[in-house]
Amino acid sequence: MDFTIKPLSTHLGAEVTGLNLNDALGDNVLGAIKRAWLDHGGFLVIRDQSEMTTEAHIAFGAAMGPLFGAPDQDPLQDTVSRYIHPDYPEIYRVSNKLDESGEPLGRKGAGTYWHSDVSFREQPAAASILHAVEIPDIGGDTLFANMTKAFDELSPAMKETLRGINAVHDFEVAARTQYATPIVVENDMAGANQAVHPLVRTHSETGAESLYVNPGFTSHLEGYDADESCWILEPLYAHAIRPENIYRHTWSAHDVVMWDNRSLMHYAVADYGDAPRYMERTTCIGERPS
Repeated sequence: MDFTIKPLSTHLGAEVTGLNLNDALGDNVLGAIKRAWLDHGGFLVIRDQSEMTTEAHIAFGAAMGPLFGAPDQDPLQDTVSRYIHPDYPEIYRVSNKLDESGEPLGRKGAGTYWHSDVSFREQPAAASILHAVEIPDIGGDTLFANMTKAFDELSPAMKETLRGINAVHDFEVAARTQYATPIVVENDMAGANQAVHPLVRTHSETGAESLYVNPGFTSHLEGYDADESCWILEPLYAHAIRPENIYRHTWSAHDVVMWDNRSLMHYAVADYGDAPRYMERTTCIGERPS
């Protein structure tokens, strides 16, 4: 199968054209995609996937790693169960559209804060694979921050200091402001979706070190009080989202974007008003960070 890989920026991302994910992909093609993804900072956009079925999306995601919601795997999260596709538990729906009964098809305005998917789990997300089924004519870009580059640009002394710190990730941080109250269960407010991870994470496949904290889910640093945590975290966040660390993705219809939550943060820009938007995501279960 012939396809083309073209870098999108000097520091993050590549575009893949000439590939049809609806076809049965052999190990050689899947391996080439995985290598390109890792070589380009953990971000690929695979263009023109209008033929891709939901089944093909799930199969491609499963080829990249075990999926939340798949048989014999963990569900994504009980709290967001209303946004899981009723026929495909591997699919998380992001949408401002309503079904025939007036209920939301997916999470309206999902991801409008800097975060790394599911970082509050003991085994958080590795790859997220998002299919743009329907997009607005204008707006709705997604920003991605390169957390490996952000760590690389710190001083040796700062790197050594941060390597000795753990961070607490808690779904409650986002639940109180980003999710509708009826779907936030008490367990989420009592630490059921909470995990402690190293602030500096070593990528299991590339060996690169990255900052592994995010404003969306990181509540504080282990052993530090709230003020002390802010004194450390807020400058790191500001450093990570400098323009030179960002790739801004402008969606085309039926883009399939695959990003690595182990080394990237992302932010969905909600600047499209009531224009219809519908996306479907599979999410790979990653390893415990170290």
